[in-house]
Amino acid sequence: MNIVRRRPWDISERKVTPEHLAVNRRALLAGAGAVTILPPAARADVTTNPAYTPGRAITEEKYATTYNNYYEFGESKNIWGDAQNLKTRPWSIQFDGLVSKPRTLGLDDLLKQVQLEERIYRHRCVETWAMTVPWTGFPLSALVKLADPLASAKYVVFETAQDKSMDGLNAPFYPWPYIEGVTIQEAANDLGFIATGLYGKPLPRQNGAPLRLTLPWKYGFKSAKAIVKVSFTEKRPATFWESIGPSEYGFWANVNPAVPHPRWSQSTERLLGSDERIPTQIFNGYGEQVAGLYSGQTNEKLFM
Repeated sequence: MNIVRRRPWDISERKVTPEHLAVNRRALLAGAGAVTILPPAARADVTTNPAYTPGRAITEEKYATTYNNYYEFGESKNIWGDAQNLKTRPWSIQFDGLVSKPRTLGLDDLLKQVQLEERIYRHRCVETWAMTVPWTGFPLSALVKLADPLASAKYVVFETAQDKSMDGLNAPFYPWPYIEGVTIQEAANDLGFIATGLYGKPLPRQNGAPLRLTLPWKYGFKSAKAIVKVSFTEKRPATFWESIGPSEYGFWANVNPAVPHPRWSQSTERLLGSDERIPTQIFNGYGEQVAGLYSGQTNEKLFM
């Protein structure tokens, strides 16, 4: 007997993406454009079953791909056109710090060593807008395993690209490069994800191509885009937004409707596309999977 053990975010067969859409998605992934993200061996093995029941409709692609925060390209939400100038090939990722052997991996070599899957996650911005989208990628824990950190490593630090196509880098008051970080325990959680695709297609540049971090229980500013370096440290990193405004953007950045931003309430969120206002959920609705990560941390500002 084949016993299937479902994870908390698996959905029932009746809610799986319709076959005609899945077939079209695979055709897209197998197309010429997808070669820039998915190696041939991985393309055939992408899990088509969405990885989480989002509890609400998927956001239309046109909204999720044209309303973006990406300060390397500028402060406007309409940077998607400018982002097309970013060259995502060749691309490599450096692993350093407290690892058994510092090294640099080409993106294609990295993708040959992971299993790609599709997950539908809710995304919650600290600015209160929200979307629900299907990411393609692989668990963050798989990236950590590839890096082979030492036992002394307590934090995973992500550094993003600084490219000549990014006009936002000319803003002198921002502490470039964009740095983000999580604890080793957070990185090991099943929900942590490295995205390489969106809506069954290669990840758009404006959404963080070719590799972005996706942590659905945290505010979106934790989701580092265009990752070029992953470091392991004993010391908690000074992250980008925390460095700019520690009273507004803390290291932990877990979603909590009861903890307002200093300049606005977090009790509701606005859905992209409809502009409907709905109640915000603690940990963005993922509390069952992640709340245990923060038990006993009474002295930490775990949200804002």
